[in-house]
Amino acid sequence: MRRFARRHLALRGLPAAVAAIAVAATGTVAGGAAYVVTSQPKTGQSETGRATPGRTPAAAARPTTVVPASEQPSALKHVVPPDFLIISGQPVSKRQLAKVSKLAHVRDVITVDAGAIRLQGGQANMFAVDPARFRAWTPLDTATDDALWTALGRDQFVVSDDVQRQLGLRSGMQYAIQGRTQLMATMGGAGSLGLPGINVLVGRTAGRRIGLVPDIGLLVNAPGADLDTLQSGLRRAVGAQSQIINLHEKQYQPKASKKSGRPTSYLQLYQQAAGTCPGLSWTVLAAIGQIESDHGRNVGPSSAGALGPMQFMPATWRSYGVDGDGDGKADIMDPFDAVPAAAKYLCASGAGRGSLSKAIWAYNHSQAYVNAVLSLAHSYARRFS
Repeated sequence: MRRFARRHLALRGLPAAVAAIAVAATGTVAGGAAYVVTSQPKTGQSETGRATPGRTPAAAARPTTVVPASEQPSALKHVVPPDFLIISGQPVSKRQLAKVSKLAHVRDVITVDAGAIRLQGGQANMFAVDPARFRAWTPLDTATDDALWTALGRDQFVVSDDVQRQLGLRSGMQYAIQGRTQLMATMGGAGSLGLPGINVLVGRTAGRRIGLVPDIGLLVNAPGADLDTLQSGLRRAVGAQSQIINLHEKQYQPKASKKSGRPTSYLQLYQQAAGTCPGLSWTVLAAIGQIESDHGRNVGPSSAGALGPMQFMPATWRSYGVDGDGDGKADIMDPFDAVPAAAKYLCASGAGRGSLSKAIWAYNHSQAYVNAVLSLAHSYARRFS
């Protein structure tokens, strides 16, 4: 096993030849939640649950409005944007993992099995993951693709869009995966995996059968951390021989999905949604998203009953829910629907007429809330100017 670990230390494509990576990911409805199909409402509510006068739904045909029926709105309860990818020189021990978890600002960590494999005459790098946990760490369009994670749960494999195209792979077909041993497996789909040099995923059971190195990969999420300081701490925790990749470096910044053209990060989604309302800056949507759910990390329900990444009250959602991704549903838990719905609500509340503070107040009836949103929006504007 030690010789095998060394052989796979420098996973092909890491870190020299890297793919673009998304800096934010998200979760949406999946697996096990019960849903209520609601009829067209008559009135809406503000974020605080107060009725908002004069709010009526559009007369045109509306998409089906979907909200969860239970207090557990989704199998994926939060999103975990990775800040660092680590490929260790040997399996990460419990002691090392504890050291990483204790570093300042570290909120989430996840280990994966990894190794280089041969597939359809080409070489690739494979992660073996727990689908239910790992999907939260992937780009938006991938995390919200239920079919991919269902396939992984059935011991199928998933590849990046680039590998599918380069190797001519087809969903539903069986292929030989050659690692330490060979496994015949069905390709379950393709998507943006969002990690440089990593282009194939399997479930952990399949990974063990292929012979991947257990727990040799590590993803770290540390919101608000000084990345240079954190990188130094990670190196002390996991060893100088490890490859530690800062996923915020320019070459890893998110790009729109080549397959769907959809945003692959919350940043892109805020920017796209703001474009539907002249006068509304994306920075305001980003500030609200941070305050309400920390960009999808805590989707509720809140103590007041608000749900989803933009924390809508269900009654408000019935008036303002948007089918942002064109799937025929306006889903309160889906960021592709919730973020443009927030833009729609703010626009109708005055943001499109120059009354930005009034629109934010309509979202949550608190002057302190308005001040906090505007302050955060200014911070985003300075950071990304």
